[in-house]
Amino acid sequence: MTTIQVHRLTKQFGSRRAVDNLTFHVRPGRVTGFLGPNGAGKSTTMRLILGLDRPTSGTATIGGRPYAAADHPLHEVGALLDAQAAHGSRSARNHLRALATSNGIGARRIEEVLEEAGIAQDAGRRVKTFSLGMRQRLGIAAALLGDPGVVLLDEPSNGLAPEGIIWIRELMKRLAREGRTVLVSSHLMNETSSFANHLVVLGRGRLLADMPMRDFLDTGNQPRVSLRTTEPDRLRTILARTGLTPVRSDEDRWSVEGTTAEQIGATAAREGIPLLELSDEQTTLEDAYLALTAREIEEESTASTTSPTSQET
Repeated sequence: MTTIQVHRLTKQFGSRRAVDNLTFHVRPGRVTGFLGPNGAGKSTTMRLILGLDRPTSGTATIGGRPYAAADHPLHEVGALLDAQAAHGSRSARNHLRALATSNGIGARRIEEVLEEAGIAQDAGRRVKTFSLGMRQRLGIAAALLGDPGVVLLDEPSNGLAPEGIIWIRELMKRLAREGRTVLVSSHLMNETSSFANHLVVLGRGRLLADMPMRDFLDTGNQPRVSLRTTEPDRLRTILARTGLTPVRSDEDRWSVEGTTAEQIGATAAREGIPLLELSDEQTTLEDAYLALTAREIEEESTASTTSPTSQET
């Protein structure tokens, strides 16, 4: 089993700490979403895993070894970090040929990944004529070239059309089903929820969460109901007696936090209030992330106000 192991990893750029004492594992057989806003340290961490930057301290290994020690790099690890990295004057096919030759990969595999990435018909064109989405597809083809057991993708849906986004989602799920180790960085939270089944979440270079997607969603799970009624004023008055406050979410739809559709339905039936729609709202990945970061900010604020240096003398 090939696991990515990050242990107490730190990277300092001058006075800025981009990665701060990170420890996590990325295991085979699942898509691990590497989540956080721009500037959270995701791309720097991936560069450290691939040996493109040197850590200030700590280690990052793949299968127990640094990536630089891999005997056949493309056969072991495939990565897309920068879709603009391919030489613009080369054709897509020649770009892959150069990579294949250096790793002992045959011509047949080049054609296979061009087909899989959906750019076989454009393989003779120079890369500089490609759109951003086509460059993304070429970068993904390059990552798959050696049929690696470990795949790292940084913002892989960037520039892709809707059909391309669906394709990359299914590709990542398939790679995980095949038992590969898949780490996918993104700042698009709800997009990540469509393909990841495990999350590693960063904030300001620090680890905020490392858990299954379902568990992460449950941490921010605040019961909430969406409803439509012909008598909103009367329902609002009745719910206010129980401490609930309906909030208008659009022209004729209301949202109520801290309750369930079953409870609202029972109250409305008892009072004879007609409901046109009633449903429990599901917590989104963005909701859970915002709840997590709000807790982090609150804890940091509490720590700063109770630290000895912040107290009055």
